[in-house]
Amino acid sequence: MNDTAAERREGFLVALRPLRRRDPLHWLALGWRDFRRAPAIGLFYGGCFVIMAWALLEVYANAPAYVLALAAGFLLAGPFLCMGIYQVSEQLELGNRPSFVDSVLAWRRKTDTLAIFGFVLLVLELLWGRASLVVFVLSFDGMPDFKGSLLALLDPKNLGFIVAYLAVGGVFAALIYAISVVSIPMILDRRTDAITAGLTSVRLVLDQPAVMIGWGALITLLVVLAMLPWFIGLFVVGPVLGHASWHAYRSAVAGERTDVGEAQGQAG
Repeated sequence: MNDTAAERREGFLVALRPLRRRDPLHWLALGWRDFRRAPAIGLFYGGCFVIMAWALLEVYANAPAYVLALAAGFLLAGPFLCMGIYQVSEQLELGNRPSFVDSVLAWRRKTDTLAIFGFVLLVLELLWGRASLVVFVLSFDGMPDFKGSLLALLDPKNLGFIVAYLAVGGVFAALIYAISVVSIPMILDRRTDAITAGLTSVRLVLDQPAVMIGWGALITLLVVLAMLPWFIGLFVVGPVLGHASWHAYRSAVAGERTDVGEAQGQAG
């Protein structure tokens, strides 16, 4: 019991490296390099991101009441997809040839920890959805019927709603970003629990806000650009950002990699 408490305390104090403001561009360059070294695997994950985006758009147009439920499911699927991309970058870093099958099954290495972390993300997403519904109800005296039209939703006469909705979304998006920006690659790379990984991620954002806010802004910009037209850009942008996130973690979090041997054993 005492050993467990000591290990957890040590995990909370994981050392963080100082970052430079230009580091996000370096991570992006490394992400592009990894994508070019394993393009087929990357395009598979990029295709998954595109299909998820198309599904959300189709559900919004035809059955908007189910959008939040579908988004919650994708929020759980996202970490599993990203873990596959991290697995590829990890193997490239170790000098191994990435395996598509190993990347798809990477989640098996940390099933319990990833499930706990996914549950935390799900709770936050559900709270986000509930808060958004409250904004809808207070702004329109009930849920309006926009018939799946984003133009109707973003009508200038609804400026008060738009501001409130973006403010609520910004708070929850920032919280989710802070908790998850390096936590999932950390879970893959080390023997750590979900709480330690999440707290390490939050500490990184709080300790070096300029760099991490810049990284978040760069991610947002690239995703928005990738959405035009019809989310096609996610085929490339999605996996490149996944690879880059691995390198962000490796640059920011110091200490020994406790799962390298396991990764090499599974690769073999």
